Amino acid sequence: QVQLVESGGGLVHAGDSLRLSCAASGRTGNKYLMAWFRQAPGKEREFVAAINWGGTSTYYADSVKGRFAISGDNVKNTVHLQMNRLKPEDTAVYTCAFAVLDSIHYAQVYSYNSWGQGTQVTVSS
Repeated sequence: QVQLVESGGGLVHAGDSLRLSCAASGRTGNKYLMAWFRQAPGKEREFVAAINWGGTSTYYADSVKGRFAISGDNVKNTVHLQMNRLKPEDTAVYTCAFAVLDSIHYAQVYSYNSWGQGTQVTVSS
């Protein structure tokens, strides 16, 4: 079992930046995939970004491409999500996810085995 601990998040103004972090502990192995999903009130959970172990592949939702950047630290099994030029529509609970194996289905909830508790990001206009 893998445990995920998230940090970051908060209340910012439109155009500001925030950085989220997620640390994985337990039996992570070295072929994993880590991602961020988000869920706004009244909406379904949606994929934001993902990165594989080693950081050789990164994936982004179209809505955040060019504004968000995902990066990883293999030694610490930590992933970061740098969010720039935030918009009010980015407001959501952001949750870190972990998959034991890399997958082409990186944007699908079912690909992930463990989930964090979530952290609130609120962007005011």
